[in-house]
Amino acid sequence: MTPTGVYVYAIVPTGEPLPRKAVGVGDPPAELRLISEGPVTAVVSDAPPNLRARRRDLMAHQDLLMRLTDTGPVLPMRFGMVAADEATVLRELAGSREGHLASLRHLTDGVEINLKALPAQDALAVVVAEEHQVRRLRDEVRRRPGYEASVRLGEAVAAALSRRAGEAGKKILRTLTPMARAVAAGPEVHGCALNVSFLIDRHDSDRFRIAAQSFADSHRAHVELRIAGPLPCYSFVPSRPARATAAGT
Repeated sequence: MTPTGVYVYAIVPTGEPLPRKAVGVGDPPAELRLISEGPVTAVVSDAPPNLRARRRDLMAHQDLLMRLTDTGPVLPMRFGMVAADEATVLRELAGSREGHLASLRHLTDGVEINLKALPAQDALAVVVAEEHQVRRLRDEVRRRPGYEASVRLGEAVAAALSRRAGEAGKKILRTLTPMARAVAAGPEVHGCALNVSFLIDRHDSDRFRIAAQSFADSHRAHVELRIAGPLPCYSFVPSRPARATAAGT
């Protein structure tokens, strides 16, 4: 297997050891190594050819990042960040040293938790009971069944579900933001009323998840809340290696 560049997993403070028996992406798994430039170090391996976002490699990438966070702050790279060679990595480390150090200080003892708020699809009975417009259109369909009336009812139900999820999303932001060190909006996701990540102190992550789940349980008629984490702090890294490219994603 001929390597096709340097796969970059993360940037860490110089002096942090690699986790025991940790390996990288690829088949067979690539051997990890460290590239240091003063106080900052990149965790890298040879990049395997034909890199793709296979589940095995995605899990290996994320498992390594989570194990690194057990020993210190980590600037995680997204899956598939490949630099041309080690000299490129060294130039990036040297050119962005102060920014990387500031970000590492900011992320010390931090983890990311992501929340996605979706319309509560199992809440139709509640929507009919609580939404006057939906109830009126439902009654109209019962009196005069027809295609156009059914379409109007379906659109009204979808709009009500989306609006209720959006209102719940705003409320959960107000509820949970005081528990976070930082909040970052995620990209728009089809069907999501809210996609947001929170930077949480590691020792508070269980308490945060419990609070989020409690909110979800008490607002089942308004929103379906999906909670992911603790995760590497992807959403709170201000920069990526300038000369790296995202491969195979």
